[in-house]
Amino acid sequence: MKIFNDSLHSMVLSEDGSYTAYSKEYGEHYHSTKDGALYESLVKHVEPAFKIKQNQDEINILDICFGLGFNTLATIYYHKKNSLTSKLNIYSPELDSSLVKSLKSFTYPKEFEEFRHIISILAENGIYSDENLHVEIFLGDAREYVRGFAPQKFDIVYQDAFSPASNPTLWTREYFGEIKNVIKEDGILTTYSIALQVRAALYENGFNLYLNSGEGFRDATVASQTELEGFIDVDVKHKISCNPHIKSLRD
Repeated sequence: MKIFNDSLHSMVLSEDGSYTAYSKEYGEHYHSTKDGALYESLVKHVEPAFKIKQNQDEINILDICFGLGFNTLATIYYHKKNSLTSKLNIYSPELDSSLVKSLKSFTYPKEFEEFRHIISILAENGIYSDENLHVEIFLGDAREYVRGFAPQKFDIVYQDAFSPASNPTLWTREYFGEIKNVIKEDGILTTYSIALQVRAALYENGFNLYLNSGEGFRDATVASQTELEGFIDVDVKHKISCNPHIKSLRD
């Protein structure tokens, strides 16, 4: 089954029954086919972030990168399912403009069906806005977007770019320094990566690192400049001392 008119993507069924896509350009799936596209978005990004932030009146989220839109849609789904009243502002860079325009034909899980009109509007205009939700897609380079971002700082950053092996510029020490400039001091960063190179890059920018683990998914990482409760602390300094050959990625 194909979802795009070009030859760069193919749709793949993941183990939770939801579809993801394979990027021939990057040689990777957009989600873990083992953990499942929907489940991964919820347990590795939305749930750990909202565990800390869901009681705020307004929540500003940076979704790196938009991709198939799962993190954004899972956020909207979680917000409605739990009857949260906060205003959501979600900003997301995405380099692949053809991908975004093709999302109207993607087979999303049934949990997202009621939000299909949001995807259709985003695919056409790049912006969706109503009384309680604002979503904005920037078509272009994520680092350019982060460097030039003007509005208030973010409460949550979903760090969900392709892997460091495929897309290293979105995992370097300098990149996380740019993220530090746009995230609030008590902001939460979530990522699927547990690589020591990635954790070292965050640690060198003053982030505390925590393990996100649970049933049915592989371990992930939560980071914040402030100390968090309810997560297992990762002693990055000790891990680096035990692996002195490991260095953070650099530009």
